[in-house]
Amino acid sequence: MISVIIPVYNEEQAVEETVRHVKRVMDSTRKTYEIIAVNDGSTDRSLEILKRMSFVKIINNPYNLGYGASIKKALVAAEHEWILILDADGTYPIQDIPKLLLYTGYDMVVGARTKNPHIPLFRIPAKKILTALARFLTGKNIPDLNSGLRLFRKGIAMKFFNLFPQGFSFTTTLTIACLTNEYTVKFVPIRYFRRKGVSSVKPFRDFKNFCMLIIRLMTYFRPMRMFGLVSAVLIMGAGLVFAYSFFILHKLMDISVIVLIVAALQIFLFGALAELTIRK
Repeated sequence: MISVIIPVYNEEQAVEETVRHVKRVMDSTRKTYEIIAVNDGSTDRSLEILKRMSFVKIINNPYNLGYGASIKKALVAAEHEWILILDADGTYPIQDIPKLLLYTGYDMVVGARTKNPHIPLFRIPAKKILTALARFLTGKNIPDLNSGLRLFRKGIAMKFFNLFPQGFSFTTTLTIACLTNEYTVKFVPIRYFRRKGVSSVKPFRDFKNFCMLIIRLMTYFRPMRMFGLVSAVLIMGAGLVFAYSFFILHKLMDISVIVLIVAALQIFLFGALAELTIRK
């Protein structure tokens, strides 16, 4: 049994085609399902279009709350064990949903946009940096960190409910939460299409927010990875200062070396304490 969640924000050009296509595909699977569309304060005709489809359960936000906030509202309202999320902008291959349903032995199945010709060039470096940070945090390969087409157990999302941000970082948070807590994740290659309408993503702002999110999640889930890295950098700095002091200035010790070593030790101990607290 599956609850299909479709967040909608100013998607009048694609939302009806998307929702009706989802219905056709889900009907073909012969599984029990519901479709929940969350209108996130759209200022175009999106809500009007949704109301024409009687088979859709509509949640209407009176003003724009954000992608994550909309999904969280739908999660609370969802009746079924499995959650399928999908963007309403026509970018994801709805016909590939049955491919994801083949892997319900996993805790989460992600439609991985492994070949993605429609991502703007200026967003590719940011995506690579974010993925590298997430791989460092989880210690696992992540073909697609924030795909908006995925299937997961509702119970897992509810466990981490309070960690999910209001904005676009819902999918990133869920991916990292699953991979750092030993839930099984399957990445299934999918196609990706050019979106219909105008994107509401603001690249520079969202990149900054994504970086801050990953640092917060690193502190929450794997504190020793972050504190250990900072501690190691400080130790290396102490070594460089010592070498400069000894070989260039001909001084046996520099007070900066002591300060850096003490700071590195304190940060390492903070990380160890945080790690112990989380494991407990």
